[in-house]
Order: sequence, then structure tokens, then C-alpha cells
Amino acid sequence: MQWIKSLYIILCIPLIFTSCKDEQKVTQENITKDVVSTFYFIRHAEKDRSDPENVDPELNQRGLGRAMHWAEILDDVDLDAIYTTDYERTSMTAAPTSVKKELDVTYYEPQNVDIEQFKTDNLGKKVLVVGHSNTTPEFVNKMIGEDLYYEMDDSDNGSLFIVQLVNGQATSQRLHINCNCPKER
Repeated sequence: MQWIKSLYIILCIPLIFTSCKDEQKVTQENITKDVVSTFYFIRHAEKDRSDPENVDPELNQRGLGRAMHWAEILDDVDLDAIYTTDYERTSMTAAPTSVKKELDVTYYEPQNVDIEQFKTDNLGKKVLVVGHSNTTPEFVNKMIGEDLYYEMDDSDNGSLFIVQLVNGQATSQRLHINCNCPKER
């Protein structure tokens, strides 16, 4: 009788471990399926146009106000990363959000972004990307895999593009955020 119990235990132990492995596998697959990445794309705020020869101007007073406004708008978003091009106007636009969130800014060159690598590097994250009137819609289009958005009007500093990647599927929306920032005198 004892040998029957021993045989029973020996036969059941592998079944128990196999059962646990299957449960772990299902759980791991579920975790992978539910990964959501969210990207917030904005153009730099209003730049100082007093010197038409300056190719890298800073923000004007209204732009500084808008940069602070973006930080307020994104206050409830738990950002994991901030990317910006290496220009004064984009860096200054990202600065209030960077300070408020205590995040370092990562500089990128729009023409050199490997979209698939960018998606992989930011998998499951919430990311702010600051660009320009031509690079922002282009970046969004690459993220969603279609040509939906076109170059922004030069006066458009208030568009917010939100791209979500869920289970490899991209969705996007474009919002326009008004800013009651002081106008230039």
C-alpha cells in the first residue's frame, strides 16, 4: 500500500509543476498584451522673431507663458521621458515640464529617429516630444504608420497630438490648447 502512495506522489508532482508553468505562461502573455505607450507631441512655443537672421531664437514672453502652460496641462500625466530637438525654443518649451517632473531631457534629431527603436525604448511609458511645425506632424505620422497630419501653420503653437500604442495598434488625436498667455507688445 505504501508503494502505491509513493507512486501516486511521484506521478502527481510533475503534473503540479506543469500546471503552475502553464498558469505563469498565461499570466506573462496577459501582461505583454496590456502594455500601453502614450506619446504627447507638441511644437515649441512662440519664438522671438525680432532678429530674422537668428536661426536659433529663444522663446518670446508669450512663448515662455505657453511653456509654463504646457507644464500645467501635463501636470497630472506621470511622464517617464521628455525628448526635444537641440534648439533653444524647443529646450525652453520643455524646461518647465522637465523641472516640474524632475526629468532630464533627451535630445533627438528628427531625421535620424529609428521609429521602431523609439517605440521599443519607450514601451509602456508616457513620453513628451517637443519638435517643430514640420517635424512634429511627420513624427506622429511615422508613429501611427499613416500620413494623417500635415505641416503645421507657423502660428500654431497650441496643437497637442496624443498617440497611444496598445497591443501594437496605434491611435491618435489632435487637440488644440488655447493659451491666455500675454501677447507681445
